[in-house]
Amino acid sequence: MEFLRKLKTLKESGTSKDNIIITVMTGDYTNSKAIVSQGEITYTNNEKYNWKSIIGIIPKNKKSQLVEMNGEKIYIEFMKNKYSVVVCGAGHISISIIKMCNLLDLPVTVIDDRITFVNNAINAGADFTVCEPFEKALDGINGDSSTFFIIVTRGHRYDQECLKKIINKDNAYIGMIGSKVRVGKVLNGLEEEGISRDKLNKVYTPIGLDIGAETPAEIAVAIMAQIIDVKNKETGSSTYSDELLDGIMDESVKKIPKALVTIVSRKGSAPREVGTKMAVLKDGTMIGTIGGGCVEAGIRQVAFSSMDQGVSKLVQVDMTGREAEDEGMVCGGIVEIFVEPLI
Repeated sequence: MEFLRKLKTLKESGTSKDNIIITVMTGDYTNSKAIVSQGEITYTNNEKYNWKSIIGIIPKNKKSQLVEMNGEKIYIEFMKNKYSVVVCGAGHISISIIKMCNLLDLPVTVIDDRITFVNNAINAGADFTVCEPFEKALDGINGDSSTFFIIVTRGHRYDQECLKKIINKDNAYIGMIGSKVRVGKVLNGLEEEGISRDKLNKVYTPIGLDIGAETPAEIAVAIMAQIIDVKNKETGSSTYSDELLDGIMDESVKKIPKALVTIVSRKGSAPREVGTKMAVLKDGTMIGTIGGGCVEAGIRQVAFSSMDQGVSKLVQVDMTGREAEDEGMVCGGIVEIFVEPLI
């Protein structure tokens, strides 16, 4: 629990992203943890462990993953903020994007300078809206490495205003709608204003995967498919959500034994990605999900056993067999799941 309190403090201070969490999952040092920031250990629950040897094998691709060293299995986890979407423009395409973001559990902010269109975005389910000129609105939005920016305004003048403000913000993705002619005008105009062509070439434009989309809804599907593609190429980031941490540390459950469950490796198709977490309480309450069905039910029993015995367990779940088929699961992969009692 001390580790989770430290993590919660980091998240609340806004300094959790780009930290790395290392957890030893097998061997004599099971449950030893460390937080690494810029190559330095900033927290550990075990000063005796040789953390420097682990720092040397941290994956360069920044994907959370299970590695082996000296016969131990070690989980290296990259912290990221929760993904979010910022949409510039609240027209028909944006309305479909909002609905898809809701389905994908992606918080979405919509910007437009027309109150009628902003109200449409609110009614469609936008989490946040800003009714101001684009430049002013974007001054108040800080991007980070987990922010997807979508530019779908009503004209290339507004596209250029938005891209000029966004291009120097940290981001996971910038996409801009428009024909080759319209896009060319925007990019050339910004290059003339001093923005480097290298930066401009990183913008996804024309926006969306090429699926022959024609209607606003189809274009929104193409855009969100591209965002999913970009996001999933960086899968395996840590998912210590606010909901998870708040639920575990709530005063009302302080005295109830708990276990933390994390997917640490995945082969083939699986319902959730590496890094997905849930908490299991001894009273049967679960916070979060690792995919539901027979997998979750089985892991729940492992969690109860882990709490009773006071030991962590690394278990493998095979979803390729008949049991998974009978559950109606479309997945056919194998996952490793780490279950640790929270003390």
